[in-house]
Amino acid sequence: MPYFAAPDRLPEPLPTDATIKCSSEVLKAGHGRRIVRVGQHFVVKYGVLVSLTEGENMLFVRETCDISVPQVFALYSRIHPGGTKVSYIVMEYIQGKSLDSCWDTMSAADKSNTSQRLRLMLDKLRSVPSPGYFGCIGRRPMEEGIFWTRQEDSKDHGLISGPFDTEAQLNNALVEKYLYNSGMPSKARFYRRVLPRVLCDHASVFSHGDLQRKNVLVGDDGNLCLVGWESAGWYPSYWEYASAMFACGNRRDDWHEYVAGILDEYPNEYVWFDMMVRELWS
Repeated sequence: MPYFAAPDRLPEPLPTDATIKCSSEVLKAGHGRRIVRVGQHFVVKYGVLVSLTEGENMLFVRETCDISVPQVFALYSRIHPGGTKVSYIVMEYIQGKSLDSCWDTMSAADKSNTSQRLRLMLDKLRSVPSPGYFGCIGRRPMEEGIFWTRQEDSKDHGLISGPFDTEAQLNNALVEKYLYNSGMPSKARFYRRVLPRVLCDHASVFSHGDLQRKNVLVGDDGNLCLVGWESAGWYPSYWEYASAMFACGNRRDDWHEYVAGILDEYPNEYVWFDMMVRELWS
């Protein structure tokens, strides 16, 4: 990084930082992150908590498998007055709406068709040859929040965030994160004893990491496009299903039933994942 697409790939010149900051078309805003539309062709995600790895993941997916993700036109960071580092991901604007916004009005046949198309997309993603580790692309630490620790906690950061050569190391990281968050060594010893028995022998599979309807765009042309790649990386094969089911919450609608068709089910692993993650965030 930085990355800038060749000029002949740009629909128009890249927007300036000032133009981005002044955009009034805010698509989403949160702590440390902001997503705005700029002109007819660009969406820009920027902020102090934006990671350029998300853009790298999108470039990787477009290069390695035939599924629809927004084109990435630029990845860069700026040091603003006061020393604040702000990162920018400039990408293609997709005309359409989120699957989340239209799901309740879809017929059962349309839901089934959509889930079948998502299945094909996820199958392609999961078939990308694995480099044999668990972590971000380029053999870097995980950026999924479950594995987050403060950089200044150098010992814990490396132990918890990876990358990991084996699933056993990843399991140990989950236990260390539980201990890091909870300060409950007795419960941590329980997880350290049982996780190797229930979370084992899973292949390293490239995963989106946050399969929710809000991260599926339904284009005006009917095409499906996956967005929200900040958590993507090489995970155990059960992880995509378990995290998608966890995101269903208390299952107030039928989305969880379709997740079971989009991904192979790992019900046993999901139960343990759900229990541990809920305790991590409680």
